[in-house]
Amino acid sequence: MTNWVYPLGTAADGIWDVSLGTSDSSLTVDGWAHTGLKVATLAAGAAVELPAADEERIVVPLNGSFTATVDGTDYPLAGRASVFAGPSDVLYTGTGRAVTVSSADGGRVAIATAPAKASYPTRLVPAADTPVELRGAGNCSRQVHNFGTPAALEADRFIVCEVLTPAGNWSSYPPHKHDEEKDGETHLEEIYYFETQVADGSGAPSDADAIGYQRVYASDERPIDVSAEVRTGDVVLVPYGWHGPSMAAPGYDLYYLNVMAGPGPVREWLISDDPHHGWVRQTWDTQNIDPRLPFGA
Repeated sequence: MTNWVYPLGTAADGIWDVSLGTSDSSLTVDGWAHTGLKVATLAAGAAVELPAADEERIVVPLNGSFTATVDGTDYPLAGRASVFAGPSDVLYTGTGRAVTVSSADGGRVAIATAPAKASYPTRLVPAADTPVELRGAGNCSRQVHNFGTPAALEADRFIVCEVLTPAGNWSSYPPHKHDEEKDGETHLEEIYYFETQVADGSGAPSDADAIGYQRVYASDERPIDVSAEVRTGDVVLVPYGWHGPSMAAPGYDLYYLNVMAGPGPVREWLISDDPHHGWVRQTWDTQNIDPRLPFGA
């Protein structure tokens, strides 16, 4: 059976903490074709390089500040103290361009990728220009940074965003899917990269204890059954099927970076809810958004 869950360290490759689905990944996943992710933890003064390839990329600082160099031009990325401190500057590199990412003081950086044919210009998206969406209500409240969605970024294939869920809340809910090309739905692979932290005032001893949970289950005859405990650095792949909820355990906040792309003709996130649970959306009309949001305010 293909592995869809990669705890921290199991998708490592050389200097990379995570290297899955990219043009230079040594770890292959059967049937995985449309999205990729690399994550690196850099010491002060260190750098990582990706060669030119037929894939588009977006550089996302997770913690710390970085400089991304593309075609001889340096793009400073102010970054952030952590993924829970609000949006970060990100850099879209386009296709066919080598990129070097360095950090004077060290930090952790993610690079989302997707095989692509059309070329679009390199573009810096400052944190201040990132669309921040508060989605859901009540204990389904979450915060979405839509820096790599079709409305915010001109790109060929991928859709990239990050989601922050306060302790005890559910996100990626109701369970939904995007594994077919049909009216109201697009076929998209999806990567979830997770980070967790102790929530303010919870009294938990350290971020190392912080956990969340991810659920994926079959939407047709293709078997998939994922119920994974996740911590900082873990990855869950969603090739198809209903996915959700992403659960922030009480006492611990949950973050995930989403990378989506697929073979369809339209770059658009169109989903179908699990018909058993889609009714939950209507209950939000009478609830308030969780007052703990937004993170980083």
